[in-house]
Amino acid sequence: MRVNHVGEVCAQALYQAQALTARNDALRQQMATAAQEEVDHLAWTEQRLHELNGRPSLLNPLWYGGAFAIGLLAGRAGDRWSLGFVVETERQVEEHLAGHLNRLPEADAASRAIVERMKDDEAQHARRAEAAGAARLPAPLRWAMRGAAKVMTTTAHYL
Repeated sequence: MRVNHVGEVCAQALYQAQALTARNDALRQQMATAAQEEVDHLAWTEQRLHELNGRPSLLNPLWYGGAFAIGLLAGRAGDRWSLGFVVETERQVEEHLAGHLNRLPEADAASRAIVERMKDDEAQHARRAEAAGAARLPAPLRWAMRGAAKVMTTTAHYL
C-alpha cells in the first residue's frame, strides 16, 4: 500500500503542475478536478497504511518534487502533450493496480476495494484526457516513463 500511496503523492504533484501550465481554462479546470479526485486516493491509501501498521515512504518530499518538475515539463510542452502524458501515466498506473489486485489476498477486502476504485478512477482520467485531445507520446518517452516508475515503485517499497 506504501507504493500506491507514493503514486498518489506523485499524482497530486503532476496534476497540480499541469494545471499551472495549462494554456486554456477548460484544461486547467480538468487538471485541477483530477488532482482533487486524487486527494481521495491519497487519503484512502494513507488510512489503509495506518490500518496495516505501515508508514508512508520516507522519500515522499522527493517523489512530490520530482513529479512536480515532470508535470511542469509536460505542461510546458503544450496541452496536447500534457494530456498525452496523463493518458500514458494513467495507463501505466492501471497496469500497476491490476498487478497489485492479482497479488492481494482475497481476504483483504479493504485493500482490494481501495485498489479497484482507484483503478477505475485512473481509467476515467485517461479517457477524459483522450477525449480532450491528447497526443500519443513517442515510444521512447513511454519507455522512459515506465523505467522511472519502476525505480520509484521498487524504492518506495523499502523506503
